[in-house]
Amino acid sequence: MSAVVNAKRMRDVHPGPGRVTRWVIVVVIGGLFLVPIAAMIEFTLRRGLEGGYDLARWAELFGGDGITGEYKPVLTGLTNSLLLAVVTVLIMLVLLVPTMVLVRIRFPALERVLEFVCLLPITIPAIVLVVGLAPVYSVVARIFGSGVWPLAFAYGILVLPYAYRAIQANLGAVDVVTLSEAARSLGAGWLTILLRVVVPNIRRGLLAASFISVAVVLGEYTIAALLNRVNLQTALVIVSKADPFVAIIFALLALAFAFVLLIGIGFIGAGPRTEKKARS
Repeated sequence: MSAVVNAKRMRDVHPGPGRVTRWVIVVVIGGLFLVPIAAMIEFTLRRGLEGGYDLARWAELFGGDGITGEYKPVLTGLTNSLLLAVVTVLIMLVLLVPTMVLVRIRFPALERVLEFVCLLPITIPAIVLVVGLAPVYSVVARIFGSGVWPLAFAYGILVLPYAYRAIQANLGAVDVVTLSEAARSLGAGWLTILLRVVVPNIRRGLLAASFISVAVVLGEYTIAALLNRVNLQTALVIVSKADPFVAIIFALLALAFAFVLLIGIGFIGAGPRTEKKARS
């Protein structure tokens, strides 16, 4: 009974926005996103000088040999971007997760330093990053070749702020120190603690960080363009010079894919309904 009374008092002290206010916020923010997307869809459906709308461009692109023929650079760029996304996620997980767990368990005084280092790339413009990475990639090209996959090293730096926040939000809710001490008391080693104790408890944060990293890699243009690498965004720019309608179609598909990733992150972050009921 007292818990119900305290909850009621908390709602009275800190009232949230009303239902009408929430709907107004949703409509305004939704309009900011939907109006440009609707304009892009309308642009791809135009028939030309004769007026009207149809699906001729969409049908021509996916019905014939458009993707494998005239617009093959987009397919190449998409393949490269997917490869970069996979390698970037692997680099991020292998380097960032053990470091964050080790700092949390053994060196908690360095958490602020790690946070500063991980959030630093978001404060540096991409053009400045490229200026610093250009001489580095001249050495990387001699060692690993001039393929597109070494670009994942730069993308691993680019996704650090987003991945760190996603993992830290989940890691902060888990008592990693107690779990690691219990595992060590049972004879578990560091690798066992990381893979069998910590990772299962922060899997939602890891999945969210991976999805966000994939979305960032698929939408990156500046670094790839200035380092003369072909990814999805640079391929769209190339195709847009010949046919802007097709470039907009591919841009819409990329937005839809990113939207699906964000929906997936939302479901992962929401958790099972039983946990929500238990908290309430």
